[in-house]
Amino acid sequence: MAKLRQNIAVKSKLSSTLKSWLPILQSPIDELEETLSKVSEDNPYIEIQSAFATSLQGKLSPLKAPQRGLHNAKNAVGDKIELLTIYEKSLIETLQEQIAPPLFPTKRSQEIALGIIDNLDSEGFFDCDMQDLLKDLEKRGIKTDEHEIERVRWRFCHLEPTGVGAKDLEESLVFQLDASELDGHDYDIALEIIKNLENHAKFKKYKNYEKIMKVIKDFRRIPSLDFKEDSGVVIADIIVTQENNTIELSLNDSYYPSMIIEKPKTKALQDDQYFKTKLKEARDLVDALDMRKATIRKIGLMIIEYQYDFFMGGEIKPMKLKDLADEFGHSPSTISRAIANKFLECNRGVFPIKSFFTTAIDGDTSNASIKDFLNELIKNEDKRKPLSDIKILELIEKKFDLKIVRRTITKYRKQLGILGSSERKRMYEMSM
Repeated sequence: MAKLRQNIAVKSKLSSTLKSWLPILQSPIDELEETLSKVSEDNPYIEIQSAFATSLQGKLSPLKAPQRGLHNAKNAVGDKIELLTIYEKSLIETLQEQIAPPLFPTKRSQEIALGIIDNLDSEGFFDCDMQDLLKDLEKRGIKTDEHEIERVRWRFCHLEPTGVGAKDLEESLVFQLDASELDGHDYDIALEIIKNLENHAKFKKYKNYEKIMKVIKDFRRIPSLDFKEDSGVVIADIIVTQENNTIELSLNDSYYPSMIIEKPKTKALQDDQYFKTKLKEARDLVDALDMRKATIRKIGLMIIEYQYDFFMGGEIKPMKLKDLADEFGHSPSTISRAIANKFLECNRGVFPIKSFFTTAIDGDTSNASIKDFLNELIKNEDKRKPLSDIKILELIEKKFDLKIVRRTITKYRKQLGILGSSERKRMYEMSM
């Protein structure tokens, strides 16, 4: 009977702690103090002490400034991890992911393109002193000239968002015109209109004037219009450090607020039932915060175990939320909410924890593996006869011994910033 009462007491304590644990676990680390303050606001015996102000000094890792080394190593992470839209990508991140073959087929052209991206202003225009860019590229081992930079920059007309990388508004409109569906004489007239926008009415006699003007009016005047700059930073919950072949995990607990339980000074108040109730609530809250740390640590250890090859420079493997949910005894939806807006920092960059959960296409084949193979196919294709999506589908089905539909290949190709076969053929002909 005593053992039964003990089990009931333990279960009751765990249940009350879990009520506090879930909202605390689901809170991003930068909102943890606010969450704790809310759940303890009617408890006069607990004090929340913030560590956030002191922790901010020099310890934040900006998400929107990914490490260059990461991008240059096989252009890997953008291709290998399908991010689950936890945050909005910046203009720079979006452009960096597109610096890949066939548009930028060589390491040299990619370095020049990345140098151009580094010198875009907040509106997406190329705004820098050419001599400064030449010196910067030379420091990176690229000795080039203004003409080569310009040749690479003009390929930006094929990037999204269209118009980015231009020197001024007129050039940006020309970039967008090149990416539009206008061709032939319509294209020529549109080009003339762009060069004489103030006098566009003089082209009214042209039969397709209305059609052309409708296209031009839809062009962006500010290339980066769809991208809002966020001056905020991201704080990682999990920090993975690597030295030689060892991997160590630590929690970024310097950002965790401290909780101090204050007892009443008199014994009479200490014996009061109200105090005992609030004291229990305070202790449950402390336990819940400790459970958050333990849970995040366990999630980190599972990610390292499943994704060891990724941390050692390889590719990400299929990992399902269900794997995590089964381990913790909760539903996948609960775990999904728990890891949302939480980040992991390692030597390859700062990543949303959710990004380590790729969709398995079939068995041990992940969509990341499919994308890697697709990238290799395009990189090594016959420039005179680029691979169609149908042919890519056949090769992928043969390679991985699975069945998928063509639209999946088209989706992956677009996500990787790879043009269609006909567009690639034109690009190859231009480069030749």
